[in-house]
Amino acid sequence: MLQLLVKIILWLRGGSLKLLTIAVLILLVWGTLSPVGTLIWWADEGVQLLGLKTNPKIATFRPNTSVSKSSQLNCYIVFLPGVGDFSANQLTSGEELFLDSLIAAHPNCIAVSDVFPYSAANESLGGQRVLAPLWKFADRAQGWLSVSNVVIKIRNLWRFAISADPRYAPIYNQGIATAIIERMNAQQAIPEKPQIILLGTSGGVQVALGAADYLKRSLKADIVIVSLGGVFAGTNGFKVSDRVYHLHGDRDWVENIGAIVFPSRWRWTVGSPFNQARLQNRYAVASSGAHAHDGAEGYFGENLSNKGVTYVDLTLQAVNQLPIWSAKK
Repeated sequence: MLQLLVKIILWLRGGSLKLLTIAVLILLVWGTLSPVGTLIWWADEGVQLLGLKTNPKIATFRPNTSVSKSSQLNCYIVFLPGVGDFSANQLTSGEELFLDSLIAAHPNCIAVSDVFPYSAANESLGGQRVLAPLWKFADRAQGWLSVSNVVIKIRNLWRFAISADPRYAPIYNQGIATAIIERMNAQQAIPEKPQIILLGTSGGVQVALGAADYLKRSLKADIVIVSLGGVFAGTNGFKVSDRVYHLHGDRDWVENIGAIVFPSRWRWTVGSPFNQARLQNRYAVASSGAHAHDGAEGYFGENLSNKGVTYVDLTLQAVNQLPIWSAKK
C-alpha cells in the first residue's frame, strides 16, 4: 500500500496542473462524503442515546454521588488540539509541558488529554480501517514527502466544518461530548455538578463549543471555554458556558478566519449567541503574546520569545492569569 502511494505521488510530481486538478476533485468528493462517518457512528451507536437500544458505553450518564464534595480534585481540564493531530495521544512535547505545568499550578484539577476532537467515536486516524494506511503514511512521511501530512489537516478541517454545520452538528457534537464524559470518568469518577475547563486550540475550540451544550445537559457542569488561537463559529456553546476566553497571538492571522467566515461572529448579528455573550461580558479577548498560530513559535512552541521565555511559557502565563482558577479551589 505504501509503495503504491509513493508511486502515485512521484507520478503526480510530473505535472502541476495534473496535481491541482486531482487535488480539487479529491477535495470535492471528500467534502461531500465527510459527514458519512458521523452518520454511520450515529446509526451504529448514537441511536442508543434516544433509548432505542441499550448500550452502557453511551447510556445516560449518572454522576457519582459518592464522591466527596470536599475532595481536592474538583475540576477537569479537557484539552482539544488543533487540526494537525493524528490521534488523541499525539501531544507535542510543548503541549505535554503546558498541561503538566498547568496541573502542577492547579493541583485540584485533572487533565483529560485523550479525546480526539475530529472523530465522533473518539477513534484515531490509525484506527480507521479503510484509510488507515493513508493517514499513517501522511503522519510518518519524511523529507519532501512530509508535505503529504496536509491531507490530515484537510481531513480534520472537514470534521471541524461538520461541528459548525447545523445539519450535522447535533450528532457530531453529541458524540464528542460522550467521548469527553467517558474519558473524564476514566480519570476520576465524575461528581455531581463538576467544573469543566474546555481548553482548545485552532479547530479544537469549535468542537469544544459544540460539545458544551451536551456536557451542560448531561452533567449540570460549570463550563469555561479557553481558546488559544481558536477558529470557531458564534452559535454553539455560548449560551451554556459561564465564560469564554479567547487568547490570540499577535502574529496569528489564522484565528481571524472565524470572525470573517461565520456570520454569527459579525458585530451586526446582535442576536447571535456569540454577540449576546459578548454584550453580557461572558466573552473576553486578550493577547497571549507574540505567538504565531502553530510551530516552534506557536502557542506550544519551545523556541525563545522576545520576552526571554519560551512561547509555551508565554501561553502558560496568559492562561494562569485568567480569573477562573480561584473559583476552582
